[in-house]
Amino acid sequence: MTDKPETQTDIPVHDVLALTGGGSLARLIHQGEVYVLRITRLGKLILTK
Repeated sequence: MTDKPETQTDIPVHDVLALTGGGSLARLIHQGEVYVLRITRLGKLILTK
């Protein structure tokens, strides 16, 4: 069995403002750990544990 490479249409797209509810912070859970996604004043994204 061969894995086919992902194409642009195979990759999910999520609007960051939808994740943050229009604010600048969102909590994300990955493998039982909580991470914080933050949008900075300059519009950059920071993900911290």
